[in-house]
Amino acid sequence: MSELPKFGAGLWHFASYVDRYATDGYAPAVSTLEQIERAGQVEDLSVVDVPYPFTEGVTVAQVKEALAAHGLEAIGVTPEIYMRKYSKGAFTNPDAAVRADVQAFLNEAADVVRELGANYLKLWPGQDGWDYPFQVNHGDEWKLAVDGLRELALANPDIKMVIEYKPREPRNKMFWDSAAKTILGIKAMGVDNVGVLLDFGHALYGGESPAASAQLLIDHGLLWGMDVNDNLRGWDDDMVVGTVHPVEVFEFFYTLKINNWEGVWQLDQFPFREDTVEAANLSIRFLKGLHRALDELDIEALREAQARQDALGAQKLVQDVLFSCLRSEDV
Repeated sequence: MSELPKFGAGLWHFASYVDRYATDGYAPAVSTLEQIERAGQVEDLSVVDVPYPFTEGVTVAQVKEALAAHGLEAIGVTPEIYMRKYSKGAFTNPDAAVRADVQAFLNEAADVVRELGANYLKLWPGQDGWDYPFQVNHGDEWKLAVDGLRELALANPDIKMVIEYKPREPRNKMFWDSAAKTILGIKAMGVDNVGVLLDFGHALYGGESPAASAQLLIDHGLLWGMDVNDNLRGWDDDMVVGTVHPVEVFEFFYTLKINNWEGVWQLDQFPFREDTVEAANLSIRFLKGLHRALDELDIEALREAQARQDALGAQKLVQDVLFSCLRSEDV
């Protein structure tokens, strides 16, 4: 069996959650340091994506110390540019003062990337979008989105940045809504330190094939990170990976394998009602089994079936390895 990849998770996986109905939350609040402690209990988890700012009173030094104490490293820092303060947009906010505030905050977050020795600053501009027809001038707003990210990238040329695109939520429609549009935006920036983090669930519920989106991003040299999860295709449910679409998850990782893509296999999940550590362990169990299936898959035979567009032949090859890979003694 080939060497296992590194497994990671967004630190929010180990937090507690609210929604628009259970506004009192599904569990007591969990501090940044407690989230790190929980992440450290997950078998085979070695890296985390850290939200910023941290919970009240927690310092960068404390986060760095806690990560080391639990055998973890920071792969990324995700600044919260999607909260109430930026409800009318971050980079695309109509108020120039708010846009300037965003730049200052993100430059501060870039310093946290440096202090933690993380790989990238992750940008998820969830409030950059619109809700109603005629609400925005699309040309002007797209220019703000692209120019704002260019400004940030040029101010921090030593920091890699990744855009995590998503079709919608919290805005009814986001500007960075697909792999193709995100590629176009990055090309328009003309910088070399901005790439893409592909969230499997975002692609899935956005009507994309996650495997096809991964291939497109790889072809443009822009797939710098990825998150995996699952959903029921109508929303970004952030469920445990492989619980709904195991075959498409397998195709996604197959695409990474045949392109020699090497990176962290990272979880972006929201176990609202489940034990957060158990949910992560189950996800990694599935991913380890999937890794074994990739080793056992007859890739040459699959390529031959694909050359004939032999759907049933390809499915048989996939089923033979995928649905036998989770033997309890092996994962």
